[in-house]
Amino acid sequence: MSWLLFLSFFALMLLGVPLGTAMGLAGLAVVFFGDLGLMSLPTSVYTGIAKYPLLAIPVFVLAGMIFERSGVALRLVRFAVALVGQRRGGLALAAILVCMVLGGISGSGPADAAAVATVMIPSMARAGYPAAFSASVIAAAGSTAILIPPSIVFILYSVLVPQASVPALFAAGLIPGLLAGLALMLPAWWLSVRHGFGVAGLQDGEARQSFWSALKEASWGLLAPVIILGGMRSGAFTPTEAAVVAVFYGLFVGLVIYRTLNWKNIYEVLVESAEVSAVVMLIIALASVFAWAGSTLGTFEALGGWLVGLSGNETAILLAVTLLLLIAGMFLDAVSILFIFMPFLLPVILHFGWDPVWFGVILTMNVAIGQFTPPMAINLMVTSRIAGIRIEDTVPWVLWMVGAMLSALLLVTFVPELATGIPRYLGYQ
Repeated sequence: MSWLLFLSFFALMLLGVPLGTAMGLAGLAVVFFGDLGLMSLPTSVYTGIAKYPLLAIPVFVLAGMIFERSGVALRLVRFAVALVGQRRGGLALAAILVCMVLGGISGSGPADAAAVATVMIPSMARAGYPAAFSASVIAAAGSTAILIPPSIVFILYSVLVPQASVPALFAAGLIPGLLAGLALMLPAWWLSVRHGFGVAGLQDGEARQSFWSALKEASWGLLAPVIILGGMRSGAFTPTEAAVVAVFYGLFVGLVIYRTLNWKNIYEVLVESAEVSAVVMLIIALASVFAWAGSTLGTFEALGGWLVGLSGNETAILLAVTLLLLIAGMFLDAVSILFIFMPFLLPVILHFGWDPVWFGVILTMNVAIGQFTPPMAINLMVTSRIAGIRIEDTVPWVLWMVGAMLSALLLVTFVPELATGIPRYLGYQ
């Protein structure tokens, strides 16, 4: 039955069946042929999504879309350009900065990359940046959204690993997220200088906007992460309630401050966010069937024991797990990775006494790298489509970004305090 579970899943995946459906059907096959009881299916589906932390996901999706449509991204771009100044590589650095700030609102890599690419790629093209380079930089920078709190991946991880709370994970992701952004800035700036890409600055007078004027316009967007994270830290609201606060704050900014939203826009955003959230929750529900079947059979425990038995060297096992997650990230989405790998990785974590919060950051950084590493790089697909290029054209540029992000990953892997220091200081651990 264990072989049936994985072989049927991979067979369906190779046939082009959507990943969530493939996991659900593989679990169904095991339940049926293993005589585990068909009535367990509705129970598994329900319990998979009936978890309080998951309420935050659709609300954060809605918040991210509201901030995207309200013009916050454009004003953050103007501020970032004014902050960086007139220099080669400046627009690339500005794009990374904006992605990091928006990541503190949306928690979604593809949404972050799409919002910034829509605003930045035309401006970067006018300044002389190749479209493939711009798409690569923004796709990589967008992946920091799942590291910098709030993060949808962290919320899902906390559901699967009860030892890691959402506040602790959010706090743990702050320094690694900033490190990842700084690591991406180095090759972005160096490649811009080396290849003589355009002097930073936007056309049509935007580059001449003063720093204080740009800061004033962007202040409402910059305040959003402060309200979300500050409110959670002060205990004013939970992560789920923080998502609701972010939605109403975004509506206030769009309707009252910038006046870029109207009721038609809001209706469209509600419909679109509902569709996205429904897809995510459906994948989680179907993946729960797969996870329940595997845990009932004892498959995941056996895999975990096999992995531990490969070597007595803790470092070797850690690097092997990291490599496994890195490869998985190139082909699978975050939800699939969590539900496929965490059931048998959790015994490994407990066996070696690894900090579950630190490991959550390691896993999420691997997922982040996968979001812009071909062939299944979802962020890169989004930015390439906006740039009007093939994803293959980005490979010479995106490999530099992958190398930079890997360096940040290795640093956090071997210096756990970078992830655990803030949660411990704040009393979350």
